[in-house]
Amino acid sequence: MDMHEFFMGNVFDAYDFFGAHPDYTGTVFRTFAPSAVRVSIIGEWNGWKEELMQKNGQVYSYHSPDARKGMMYKYVIYSSSGRKEHCDPYGFAMELRPAFSSIITDLMDYKFTDIKWMQKRSKNYDTPMNIYEVHLGSWLRNPDNENGWFTYSEIADRLISYAKEHGYTHIEFMPLSEHPADCSWGYQNTGFFAPTSRYGTPAQLMELIDKCHNSGIGVIMDFVPVHFAIDDYALAKYDGTCLYEYPNGSVGNSEWGTYNFIHSRREVCCFLQSAANYWLSVYHFDGLRMDAISRAIYWQGDPSRGVNGCTVEFLKKMNEGLHRLHPTAMLIAEDSTSFPKITAPVNYGGLGFDYKWDLGWMNDTFDYFRTPPEERKYHHGKITFSMMYYYNELYLLPISHDENVHGKATVIQKMWGDYDVKFPQARAFYMYMYSHPGKKLNFMGGEFAQFREWDETREQDWELLKYPMHDSFRRYITDLSRLYDSRVSLYSGEYNPDCFKWILADESETSVFAYKRCAEGETTVILLNLSDKEQKAVIPAEGFKRLRELINSDSTIYSGSTPVEPDVIIDPDNETNSFNVPLAPFSGRIFEA
Repeated sequence: MDMHEFFMGNVFDAYDFFGAHPDYTGTVFRTFAPSAVRVSIIGEWNGWKEELMQKNGQVYSYHSPDARKGMMYKYVIYSSSGRKEHCDPYGFAMELRPAFSSIITDLMDYKFTDIKWMQKRSKNYDTPMNIYEVHLGSWLRNPDNENGWFTYSEIADRLISYAKEHGYTHIEFMPLSEHPADCSWGYQNTGFFAPTSRYGTPAQLMELIDKCHNSGIGVIMDFVPVHFAIDDYALAKYDGTCLYEYPNGSVGNSEWGTYNFIHSRREVCCFLQSAANYWLSVYHFDGLRMDAISRAIYWQGDPSRGVNGCTVEFLKKMNEGLHRLHPTAMLIAEDSTSFPKITAPVNYGGLGFDYKWDLGWMNDTFDYFRTPPEERKYHHGKITFSMMYYYNELYLLPISHDENVHGKATVIQKMWGDYDVKFPQARAFYMYMYSHPGKKLNFMGGEFAQFREWDETREQDWELLKYPMHDSFRRYITDLSRLYDSRVSLYSGEYNPDCFKWILADESETSVFAYKRCAEGETTVILLNLSDKEQKAVIPAEGFKRLRELINSDSTIYSGSTPVEPDVIIDPDNETNSFNVPLAPFSGRIFEA
């Protein structure tokens, strides 16, 4: 590695230099600690006795002929603050919390077999992308493990089979980098290059991703470039000074009790952009969902405090470099701000993300479905407003873990009313989501209408599937996913204004909506009745010869009230030159036109 480029903030592969690198001569260790008085290394090969590392400028290095892969080690850093043992910031593996030794790892132990997938993958702009968001430790629990975890290898076949069966194209994992507190869900990291040992080894994670690819499933991981855990054995005051964090607590301490990265320091930028590149390069992830981007754009996420120029420039440089290195990998921003051009290329003044979470759509839609039916006419715009700004960015529609915890209630619980009327509304909600332009993301449990909020210590409530309402809901979401995947007009051209048109957008008194999606010569018509009364949608027969039903959310096979009729076709009324389509309360119908 060129140290000059490292100090200039231009390096994307710092992990090839720093960290522990085993070979036939032993292992070489390097760490960046510019303000340290001295640095020693301790490990299994030397009985945990300190051996002094050699200083070369601001880098400390050490070579041991006895240090082999699988052995644990720590750095002992002496500074004006005293002596402190640390894990390796660039370590490729760590032992299980609360222990924190790094583990010497050979990243070449696993050989990928996914070359065909890697050659054909894309950013999915004009292909379906239906993401299943998963917390690996609570999707399914292992009764034979004291912590309840399956390894990456053990869970691979079950998770992949489930995703394929239910029509998902991608799995998104909540952060898999090492973290000390289970309750942080991985968003407070101590090991930015180390897959969490909760679920096994780096090679086992590679195996999981490889199996996903060979089964036609893409894999995305949450990545946290804004803040890190305060545990003093990790990045916090690494060399006795605020090396990775701001020295000023007013901007250095986050709302989550973590430290904010100081992106004005170029070595820190190299650390983070190298970590992002590491997960894409070494582990073959197909994309990174970047967490808390609003906190990167504005100081402490507060627009009134102004734009954090250094962090914005870091995002631009990182995204531009990652696009250059991985032209088909996706960079996704979790951002709730109105900051412009999040998904515009950097050379056009943007931040360079491929997608942005549409949190405005999510909040407006849930607000509408919480509203009593008699009041919905006053909130009609919460459904139509999204298409007024939709083409400003490349949006992804997220129903994530954040909407299923902390008293927010799960999707089914968010629906207005009691048990019986929540289900038809949730079916209508998901029809609206899957027919609205934008890629899709659903958090685990939503596909079978889980009522209980997510808890990282418990597996999903799979026992609900023995109840017809939940099992039929799972069938409905599966059928809806497969329809989305099979209808080109539901996923292609969705960022082209010519491919979407409102048919009925102003029927606030009846809470009826109608719109069409068009692409590649195919037209799909979507009708929604979000009132608690039966309604009739009157659709002008402009360019439509007939409507053939593709799915009805009120069908009896989904525990609705409309009998199943094969190949339902609705012809136009010759006198009015319009279609008169009946709609059950809280229901939706999708037609091929």
